[in-house]
Amino acid sequence: MANITQLIDKQDVFEVVRDKIAVILADESAMQVQLATAAGKPDPSLWALKVYTERASPWDDAADGDIIVNVWFDTASVDEAASNTVRNQTMRGTFNIDVIGFGNSKPNGTGGHRPGDEVAALNAQRGLRLVRNIIMASSYTYLGLRTIVGQRMPQSITSFQPQLNSTPADHVVGARLALGVRYEEFSPQFEPAILQELGVRVERAEDGQVLAQLDYDYTP
Repeated sequence: MANITQLIDKQDVFEVVRDKIAVILADESAMQVQLATAAGKPDPSLWALKVYTERASPWDDAADGDIIVNVWFDTASVDEAASNTVRNQTMRGTFNIDVIGFGNSKPNGTGGHRPGDEVAALNAQRGLRLVRNIIMASSYTYLGLRTIVGQRMPQSITSFQPQLNSTPADHVVGARLALGVRYEEFSPQFEPAILQELGVRVERAEDGQVLAQLDYDYTP
């Protein structure tokens, strides 16, 4: 006989955390473009990130100079000492933030050129710099989810070569920030205290790109 009398019609917290990370990056990247424009930077698009979630190859349609960010849930383990079998489970999850840089060979100003793979690597590292500084800003200590997120901390940063049709993609370089997040999952029959935020509204473009939730006025 079934015992659960309420419809399970909600996101689990790991999904909320993943989407929140993506929205934070999209919003703050848009703000950085605006700030770069206001500061008179010659190319504010250097601060632009194209953010996706749970994509296998989000770089398929990217252009030279684009920085693609893909946020995806990796693993989680239960902290049994901090959990309650009836009400909540304290989880330690890993959310990978993949930053993909692209680049074509460019003149170096001295009669030679900068190889495309070098340009791609520098673009990926520039994007990683933005991602790390945004996510580790003090205002995002709890990712804006203080009542359900207890901690966020980078676990590792690694470089990798994205694959295209099972072979390494030319002039494409990736960097992965593995973000550890301590968060609470709740049992269906337990009503938690009012949470700061139970879900995240994600606006997406037709290709799945996460769009900034706020409008910023700037001149590209």
